Amino acid sequence: MPETGLIQTLTKINTVLFDLDGTLADTAPDLAYALNLQRTQRGLPEMPLEEIRPAASHGSIALLKVGFQIEPEDEGFDELRKEYLELYEANLNTHTTLFPGMDAILDEIESRHLNWGVVTNKPGWLTEPLLEALNVKHRAVCVISGDSLPERKPHPAPLLHACKLAGSEAEQCIYIGDAERDIVAGHRAGMTTLIAMFGYLSEADDPDSWPADGRIHSPAEILEWIK
Repeated sequence: MPETGLIQTLTKINTVLFDLDGTLADTAPDLAYALNLQRTQRGLPEMPLEEIRPAASHGSIALLKVGFQIEPEDEGFDELRKEYLELYEANLNTHTTLFPGMDAILDEIESRHLNWGVVTNKPGWLTEPLLEALNVKHRAVCVISGDSLPERKPHPAPLLHACKLAGSEAEQCIYIGDAERDIVAGHRAGMTTLIAMFGYLSEADDPDSWPADGRIHSPAEILEWIK
């Protein structure tokens, strides 16, 4: 059974929306690979994936902070970020895969005549090629990237736009993510929200304080919420 939460039992779910990094796809290996390329080019040792993984859902700013202890206001940050993004783009799908069992869940969602989509803060010029490489873009009813609208998560606008494209009302949607901004955005949009506990949560995260309706520990548990 779903974990305790305010699951909307009286409204049929029509659409399942996913965050990308740390929810739909395990992108951390390639994000870490690009960061370690950048470090080795500067004579620094590679960092273990386990140290980089918790930052993988939070974009290049968080990754560069982990790899170089640099902040956006520091000298040289913009150049370092540009270089990092170029390295990542060149290695976008070297090691990235859907999370184990996710493809079967997408099959099952589709077999029930429901639809699914992606809402991410990742820019479109990285999101769309990655989904193409994973051979799922054509299956998604919508793909909303971080630059699709003026607003980004935790603002609810990207999720509400996804609802419109999916032909569903917010209360007919589930949004699944592994970061607080995902859950806040989904909650503000009026959706059922699930925390992907298999994603990139760090020790500093406090999912108990997030306004989620439930948690899932594997993609298979999504099916309990779309009965």
